Amino acid sequence: MTTCSTGVPLGSRELAVTLCRDPRQFAALEEPWNRLLKRCPTATPFQSHAWVHSWWLSYGREGRLRILLVRRAGELVGVAALMLVHRPLPLLVPLGGSITDYFDVLVDERYAAEVVPALARGLHQAARGAVVDLREVRPGAAVEALAEAWPGSVDTLADSACAEFPVVPFDELVKRMPSAGAQRTRAKVRKIDALGIEEHRVSEHEVPETVRTLLRLHEKQWRGRGVTPEHLRPRFAEHLTRATRRMVRAGDARLTEFRLDGQVVAATVTLMSPGLSGGYLYGADPDLRTRKVDVATMLLRHEARHAQAEGRGVLSLLRGSEPYKNHWRPETVVNRRFLLARASHSPLLRLHGSQVTGRERAVSARREALPAARDWRNRINEWRADGARR
Repeated sequence: MTTCSTGVPLGSRELAVTLCRDPRQFAALEEPWNRLLKRCPTATPFQSHAWVHSWWLSYGREGRLRILLVRRAGELVGVAALMLVHRPLPLLVPLGGSITDYFDVLVDERYAAEVVPALARGLHQAARGAVVDLREVRPGAAVEALAEAWPGSVDTLADSACAEFPVVPFDELVKRMPSAGAQRTRAKVRKIDALGIEEHRVSEHEVPETVRTLLRLHEKQWRGRGVTPEHLRPRFAEHLTRATRRMVRAGDARLTEFRLDGQVVAATVTLMSPGLSGGYLYGADPDLRTRKVDVATMLLRHEARHAQAEGRGVLSLLRGSEPYKNHWRPETVVNRRFLLARASHSPLLRLHGSQVTGRERAVSARREALPAARDWRNRINEWRADGARR
C-alpha cells in the first residue's frame, strides 16, 4: 500500500488510505482536492479546499488535525476533513465549525462503491476512543452512505433547518406568495429599480476591501439587535476574506456590491457548487429603510437570477428560520447529525448522545418555562425580520 511520509497508513488493500495530521500537507492538497470536489455531486461549497483550509488557518489548533485521505492509483478519490476536540469527551468533528452550514465527506462518484467502505474502515480505525460527531449533514449527502457502511454504532439526530427554493425565474418565486404579498413584492421591486440601485460583481483583487465593507454594514444593520458575535471578530474577517478570495478565483463564490449614487449600500457573498447556490452573509446600510428599500427582496431577486443563469440545482438561504424567509414559502430542509462510535452499543456514544439531547432539551425547557425569555426571543425575531424587510 502506497502512502506519503506525512500520513499515517490505515488498512485497505485496494486503496491507499492515510490520515493527514500535517498542516503543510493539508495546504499542498488544493489542486487534487478541488478536482475531487468536482467529481462529488453531493458536495457543497463548504467542502471546498479554500473554505476548510482557510477555516483551519483561523480556527485550527496545533496537533488536532485529522483528515482522512483515500487514493486510488495515486489519485485522490475520498476525503473526510475532521479535527480532534475534547468537549469534554474526545470527539472527531468536521473542519468548519459553527460558521459552516453544511458538512459532507468527499467521494469520487466513479469509485463510490470502493471509496465509501474504505472511508468507513479508515475512519473507524482513526477514531480510536473518540466519537465521530458529524453535524449539519444535508439530506442526500455522502455521509449517509458512510453511516450505512460504518462497522460500529450509529445514532442520528435532527440538526439545523435550512430554507431552500427551486431554481426558477424570480417571478415564479413571487407567485408562491399569497396574492396580496405578491402584489406588495412587485411594488418593492419597482421601487428598487426606480432608485437605480446597481449591482457590481467584485473581482478577486477587490475582495478584501468589499469584505471589510460588508462586515461594517453587517454590524451596522444589526447594532443593538443581537448580531452574531463571531461575525465581529478579526479571525472571522480574516477567514472570510481569504476563503472568498480563493473561491472567487475558482468560480465557487460570488461577491456583489449594491451601489446607490456611487456609494456601496449593501454587499453579499454567495457560495456555490454545481448543485447549490447559497447566500452566506450580507450587510446593508440601515439608511435604506428611509428609502423604503426591501433588502430581502433585492437580495433574493439577485440570488434567483444568478442561480438560474448559472444552472445551479438549488437556491438555499442556508441555516435559520428567520420570519422574513418564511414569507417566500421556501421548502424547509432539516440537516442531520450523525454520531458514530467504534464499538457496537458504545457507552461513550450513549453518553455523548445524552449530553447533546440533554442540552437541547434544557434550552427548549428554559424557553418555554420563562415567558419573559420567550417574549424577548419573539421581539428579537421581529426586529430581525423588520430589518431584513426594510
